[in-house]
Amino acid sequence: MRPTSKLVWKIYMGVFGAATTIAAQQGIKIAWRAATGKKPPLATDPNTPLFEAASWAIASGAGVGLTQFVVTRFAASRWAKDMGTKAPGIPQIKLKI
Repeated sequence: MRPTSKLVWKIYMGVFGAATTIAAQQGIKIAWRAATGKKPPLATDPNTPLFEAASWAIASGAGVGLTQFVVTRFAASRWAKDMGTKAPGIPQIKLKI
């Protein structure tokens, strides 16, 4: 029984996405330390100033989100090149203005 292309795509993106998300988190921590000179704040620490905690949340969320966006685009283009079809599960977005 052959796995479907949709299943292969999900496994591929799961492994690839997890690895790049972990790498992105580490990169964001390094960038935070370089920019502020301090370790990233802990969300559960009540002594962390609200502005610092919110800045960290925005920076880490934007960094991981951008990484996932870029990785998905890269993987979908590689899939199309290697398999000759669009990646399964990637919806076609059509805007009508």
